This record gives sequence, structure tokens and C-alpha cells, in this order.
Amino acid sequence: MLKSIDSDEMLVAAALAGSEQAWESLVLRYETRIYNQALRLSGNPADALDLVQEVFLAVFRNLPRFRGESKFSSWVFRIVHNKSVDRVRRWQPPIQQARFESEESEEVEANWPAASEHEPDTQFAQQQLNYGLQALLAELPLEQRLVIELKIFQSLTFEEIAMLQQVSDNTVKTRFYAALKRLQTLQQQANRSESDYDLS
Repeated sequence: MLKSIDSDEMLVAAALAGSEQAWESLVLRYETRIYNQALRLSGNPADALDLVQEVFLAVFRNLPRFRGESKFSSWVFRIVHNKSVDRVRRWQPPIQQARFESEESEEVEANWPAASEHEPDTQFAQQQLNYGLQALLAELPLEQRLVIELKIFQSLTFEEIAMLQQVSDNTVKTRFYAALKRLQTLQQQANRSESDYDLS
């Protein structure tokens, strides 16, 4: 009988051998993380569920291609990333996409803080989870939402994100710090709105 302590690789091998229980165990192991990522990117539970189904269908179809050259979790979340990009681009209005492309510039790079993998800005972003971050994320352009997702929630390094998205490290940092700056502004605006409401 399969147990939760079985490694991903053991479950993959069993699933490829025809074990439905092994496949169900893999789904249970990853469905919550994938759903949460989809929900943060889409802001809509129905769209998030659709994306989860699409991801697992792709994982199932491509499972025989998994060669174990990387961790199974890395392989899965590469599929999640690709499917998320495709779907979120369909969710996002073209005007918002064009606005992001015009706003992203080298000027943001000049304002980077000293780089490390434990920036105070990262700590700020983590703290916002209790203050409606999901609603704030919905206000960000797709590329910024994706880098926040990968950096904050998936704990990838800038270099890993750059490789995943096939862009430069500088581009990733530009998007990350621009996203944090925007989140800070949105949070301040939300706080002011709450204060105005309390005074009325």
C-alpha cells in the first residue's frame, strides 16, 4: 500500500506502471499548491480550478517524458508556469498588457536595493499575506504577478526565475522591485480608504 512518505519518483514509477492510487497520490500532493498559485494569478476560483484541471491533464499526458533529470516538483511547476502564462494572458485585457510593456523600463533598475536573497522587500511582501495580498496582486500586470509568485510563494532565486522565463536576471529584478513598489502603493491607498471610511 502506498504511503504519503513515498517519494515523487516512486509514485511516478508506480503511476507509469498503471497504479491509479499512485497517480491520485501525486495529484493530492500538488493540487493545493497549484490551486493556490492559480488563484493568486487569476483572482477567480472558477478560473483557478480550470487551470488546475488543465495542468494535471498536461502532467498526465507528459508523465512518460519525465526522465528524472530534475526534481519532479520542478518539472510540474514548469508546466504550471507555462499553463499559467497562457491562461492569464487570455484573462488579462490587451490594454493592460500594452500598458505594462510601456511602463517596464531601465529606470526601475537604477532604484534596486543592495541585492541579496533575503531582501527586506521580500519580507514586506510576505507580511502582506494577511492584508488582502490576493486582491492587490490582481492589480499587477501579468509579468509582475508571475515573478512575485515565483519569488515569494515558490521561493525561487532570481537566477532560477530568469532561466524559467528565459529572460535576463536584470529583467526579473526589474519586474520584482516594480511589483513590490506597486504593491506598497496599493496597500497605502487601501489603508487611506479604510481610514476615510472609519471617519465618515
